[in-house]
Amino acid sequence: MSKILVLGARGKTGRRVAARLRELGVPHRPASRAGDVPFDWNDPGTWDAALDDVHGVYLVRPELHPDDLLRAFTARAVTRGAERLVLLSARAGGPGLDRPRERIVQQSGAAWTVLRPTWYFQNFSEGMFAGAVRSGELRLPAGAGREAFVDAGDVAEAAVAALTGDGHHEQVYELSGPQPLSLAEVVAAISEGSGLAVRYRPVTPGAYVSELTAAGRSGPFAELQARLLTWVSQDEGAHVSDGVERALSRPPRPFAAFVKQAAAEGAWA
Repeated sequence: MSKILVLGARGKTGRRVAARLRELGVPHRPASRAGDVPFDWNDPGTWDAALDDVHGVYLVRPELHPDDLLRAFTARAVTRGAERLVLLSARAGGPGLDRPRERIVQQSGAAWTVLRPTWYFQNFSEGMFAGAVRSGELRLPAGAGREAFVDAGDVAEAAVAALTGDGHHEQVYELSGPQPLSLAEVVAAISEGSGLAVRYRPVTPGAYVSELTAAGRSGPFAELQARLLTWVSQDEGAHVSDGVERALSRPPRPFAAFVKQAAAEGAWA
């Protein structure tokens, strides 16, 4: 049986996609730059082995890489027999934002689905904000803005549904949680659920970029994160989307349920 290639298989959604496929008994191939199946966007020599006998691909878009890389890879995937592509995009930027990478996938010749999630719950437990949460102070240029944060597990389930089921071709799923939350509300919920005293301190975008670069992050990465978080400060992502319900026929997971599980698993210990 042909396999599903899961790119970014060590990332927040990729490893959950792989785990869900494993639970369902669906043949799949987890691939990442440092995984058992090596895949590197910057090394096309790694692409063919990853694509061998593959009929579907979970595409984690290559941030800070040229669009030509995604175009070349999707063309290679389709040529080698991939019939279904599911692209992890992002909702940030609003409906008027130009999304050339989505167009690349939509024009690939394969059946396609695009996922546009908001910021993940898991950014606070295992991602870029987790260390700051554990330290007791979250410093971000998000002001008092709100974001309809989403569970990475819901995103992964939507991806698996699109990779394995019917009715998802040519669908763009905007994936959010059930309610918008400010960063102050986020840390209050984490404090209550974990017993850890956490506060949120808004900072300027410039200060945030300086802190990230001082910690070793690249300038382009820091600038991108500051821009995305500035959109949060403007309530750009505060609206609730219906993508989880459309893709999975159920409501999205609430933030409180995530906090309870993460605390039980020792995420902030």
